[in-house]
Amino acid sequence: MGHKNPDTDAICSAIAYADLLKQTRIPEARAACCGPPNTRTEWVLRKAGVKRPKLMSDVHLRARDICRQDVLMAKTSDTVIHSYRQMTQNNFRSLPVIDDDGNLAGMVALQELLTLLIPSSETGRAAREVVASTRNVASILDAEIVNLTDHCDEEQNFLMMVAGSSDPVMQERIAKFPNDQLLIITGDRVGVQLHAVEAGVRCLVITSGFKPSEAIIHSAKLHNTAILVTKRDTASTTQLIRGARSIQSAVSNNFVSFSPSTKLQAVKDKVKSTGRQALFPVVDPETNRLIGVFSRTDLVNPDRTKLILVDHNEFSQAVSGADEAEIIEVIDHHRLSGNLVTKEPIQFINKTVGSTCTIVGNSFRTQQLTPSKSIATCMCAGIISDTLNLTSPTTTDEDRAILAWASEIAELDVDQFKEDFFSAGSVLRSSNIAEAIGSDRKEFNESGYHLSISQVEEIGFDYFWPAREALQEELRSLISANNLDFACVMVTDITLNDSLLLIEASPEIRERISYPSKDTHLFTLKGVVSRKKQLFPYLSSVLAEIPKEEESE
Repeated sequence: MGHKNPDTDAICSAIAYADLLKQTRIPEARAACCGPPNTRTEWVLRKAGVKRPKLMSDVHLRARDICRQDVLMAKTSDTVIHSYRQMTQNNFRSLPVIDDDGNLAGMVALQELLTLLIPSSETGRAAREVVASTRNVASILDAEIVNLTDHCDEEQNFLMMVAGSSDPVMQERIAKFPNDQLLIITGDRVGVQLHAVEAGVRCLVITSGFKPSEAIIHSAKLHNTAILVTKRDTASTTQLIRGARSIQSAVSNNFVSFSPSTKLQAVKDKVKSTGRQALFPVVDPETNRLIGVFSRTDLVNPDRTKLILVDHNEFSQAVSGADEAEIIEVIDHHRLSGNLVTKEPIQFINKTVGSTCTIVGNSFRTQQLTPSKSIATCMCAGIISDTLNLTSPTTTDEDRAILAWASEIAELDVDQFKEDFFSAGSVLRSSNIAEAIGSDRKEFNESGYHLSISQVEEIGFDYFWPAREALQEELRSLISANNLDFACVMVTDITLNDSLLLIEASPEIRERISYPSKDTHLFTLKGVVSRKKQLFPYLSSVLAEIPKEEESE
């Protein structure tokens, strides 16, 4: 990825270097840009038949980047025992819960499930109460539903009773409770089975695989009693039934979730202030669909975006969030400055050539690879653009050699290509003056000053004069919007290799500029065409002579 407000060299070198890496050591490499291509670069991409690189305004890690998308989920209709087993088998403390439509319904914690499994009291009615549906009871017990009733899918309050006494005693006990709430557990005791169905209890569970007689099944149909037959013994059956309750009552809506686009730092700040929540869902804010989840440990050392900087080497010019990314390479031809720091040694190529595309082209030759015609066209455009077709003082013999090599592969007439390229679009002819200033703009920090230098390349100055006042006003707006000390635009005539410098700055700075002036804000720069090698070093020396006054607090 190239710098902010990318020029042709920044975008074309990114495209070409990504292509080289795909063929050599990073198959997944892709080109991107952190600003839209200008008119001339768009023309180059069409000419070369190359797609525009992906536009990325930032490379900040976001919630969607750190979450795990292969999520173990529960449904609101799941039983307590099923969810409990899922958690314990996977060593989870909580699970996201979705409804029947697949939307996030809430979170369920292991601790909340345990309160449903363990009765609130060991004696009295509370010890007997079980909230479940007959079908869930059958599922938990792996039971056969011998008699299905119309209330089997309804979750209700059951009073669980084990037939551990004699038939007369059980008959007496059954009579003490509402029959539509009773769930009777028994083995092969036919007398208890018969009395239970004749009393119309809601559900009869027969353990150890004993089959009821046809007479009992017939009576159950008449009295609307469900009959389940399980191979489990009475003790395990009694323990498991409590886990047949659905988890719905344990699902909490009191949890913190994140939108997929939430930046990592905002996620960390929010998680830090959150209590004991163990798992955090990432949810589509429009559909409420669960995208993934992450835990606190996922925030400790997340996989960062791997980034290669081309045509710049400092964070101030890099895509937003570059300081959070893993910088793995830098390919550049500018001065070293800024605060670029990496945790590990990286490949850093910085050469005194006129174009980053020259460095990339040389890399192709070193690897003994021949670029495609499209990639060669892009590299030619980058070199022609940054060296003004080899006329800039930044031009080296290496630029000339790589341009000759690449143009032969691309089958280009360099002189005709140059004419077509610089005629492809005058940004000054456009009514969008902000785009003219921003299409190739770089910010610098020098001697305590924060400045912006834009460059516009034109064939002649005809379009400059009508746009002069609008350009001046845009420079003022730029200073205000970006907290700059001053801003300027260098308009370069590529046919004469001269420039005009329009500047918005304090009188003290403007009075120190020694170039011939047309007025207090406009200067003539004979033979000056390079921002990097001519204009910026000169402005740097001017600023060094003007101590920056400290701003009062």
